[in-house]
Amino acid sequence: MNILFFELEGWEQPYLEKLLPAGHHVEFFKHKVTAADADTLAGCDILSTFIFSQVNAEILRLAPSLKLVATRSTGFDHIDCTAAKTNSVQVANVPEYGSNTVAEHTFALLLALSRKVIPAYTRTRSGGFDTTGLRGFDLRGKLLGVVGTGNIGLHVIRMATSFGMRVIAYDPFPRKSLADVLNFEYVHFEHLISQSDVITLHCPATKENHHLVREESIAKMKRGVVLVNTARGALINTHDLLAALESGHVAAAGLDVLEGERFIKEDVQLLKDADRNQLLAAIETHKLLARENVIVTPHNAFNSEEAVHRILNVTCENIKSFIESGRSANPVAI
Repeated sequence: MNILFFELEGWEQPYLEKLLPAGHHVEFFKHKVTAADADTLAGCDILSTFIFSQVNAEILRLAPSLKLVATRSTGFDHIDCTAAKTNSVQVANVPEYGSNTVAEHTFALLLALSRKVIPAYTRTRSGGFDTTGLRGFDLRGKLLGVVGTGNIGLHVIRMATSFGMRVIAYDPFPRKSLADVLNFEYVHFEHLISQSDVITLHCPATKENHHLVREESIAKMKRGVVLVNTARGALINTHDLLAALESGHVAAAGLDVLEGERFIKEDVQLLKDADRNQLLAAIETHKLLARENVIVTPHNAFNSEEAVHRILNVTCENIKSFIESGRSANPVAI
């Protein structure tokens, strides 16, 4: 098999070399895969990327021998699964690598917002010890609305109840047997957004969830609501969130993911490939960055030492299983 890894950090290559089965040709690249890699892709059997590589129909066309795309992530919206199915290419992901990791980052963002950690830190770094304007709020007693009760959402619920928060949740596929055990209540989405003091998103980026948070849904939220998103940037309409922050309807936001984030990472020349809506989202994201009541981290919620090791371990399991049986250990239904 000819196996290609893209978007790797330097330390990951020797780690992977110890785990991958012997007797196969493996190449490692730091950059994301693009059409410029056509010659390399021509003989590729197995392709592994992270989330910033767009494995679209063009990439699949350039890899006629491709049999498996093994993404090193849970989400797979960067892969054109319809085109993959058409080309008889299997897709595998890492469904469980850091539920606690992402949940902990969720609370890192929420606590930083609730206790105004960033402005407090900035002030003391500059020699100021005045607490004016730094009064926060307790989490205890607040109503947390959790959108999505997969493994990450359930970890968030466990942590929230430990803080003394009350919890309601929405999921189109509720796990009702766990609600009593973890002391939360499933409600309709409309109820959740209208009643919650804090709303945190833990659902995938699908057509149904696109811009789940937008002008219409924000208008139904309590004035002064706090939003946290460690899931996918496309869940929130950036323009509408910015307007709500400016009006004070949304008091604060903690964002580890951004709409159009892959374009924000690019240089000016590559931005020309983005469409108008993506460009506008990128511009408005820079406005978000300037706000004191917004904390943005660079899609870093997954990034603990333990979690990245689990990601590589499971990715190698997916590849080894595919080589041995023709089916990965964690296939994505496409």
